[in-house]
Amino acid sequence: MIRSVCVYCGSSTGAKPEYAEAAREFGHALVKAGLTLVYGGGKVGLMGIVANEVLQAGGKAIGVIPELLLSKEVGHTGLTELHVVKDMHERKKMMADLADAFVALPGGVGTYEELFEVYTWAQLGYHHKPVGVLNVAHYFEPLKTMLDHTVSAGFMRREYVDLLQIADTTPALLDKLQRYTPPTLDKWSKHRDEI
Repeated sequence: MIRSVCVYCGSSTGAKPEYAEAAREFGHALVKAGLTLVYGGGKVGLMGIVANEVLQAGGKAIGVIPELLLSKEVGHTGLTELHVVKDMHERKKMMADLADAFVALPGGVGTYEELFEVYTWAQLGYHHKPVGVLNVAHYFEPLKTMLDHTVSAGFMRREYVDLLQIADTTPALLDKLQRYTPPTLDKWSKHRDEI
């Protein structure tokens, strides 16, 4: 059962107004679904928009921010909880521990890095939590293409692409996360004869 969702997204708002609108909508939908927001703890960019929407709608927002980024990302002081940690490794671990599911909205390389880390952990069986992407204004289409290319190039099996829950709308993505059943996969099964 999902009670909290970790959201990875940009510390800027991006070039299209749809990104900010989707962040507002996602924050509001979390509260409506009774879900707690876990995120990077900043008050700027899409991060701040999601958090502010959750708070304004009466929800719970938990931020986790490293000391170094506290001033750069302007740590959000109005959160339900703000954890200030030593570094990015501690941040990502705490966010993962606090969350029952993970979602990426548009963002830069930091968003990609956080998304791919929890996606890889799911592939390796370190967790069985759903990992999703909100494909706002087709932002993640190149990611879908890259994953298909990874399969055709022989570096990933198709079933691991399907671990990533992708939807174009907030309601569709939240529905996928709630209905998610972790598959029974063994990444290393096809390599047993090679060991």
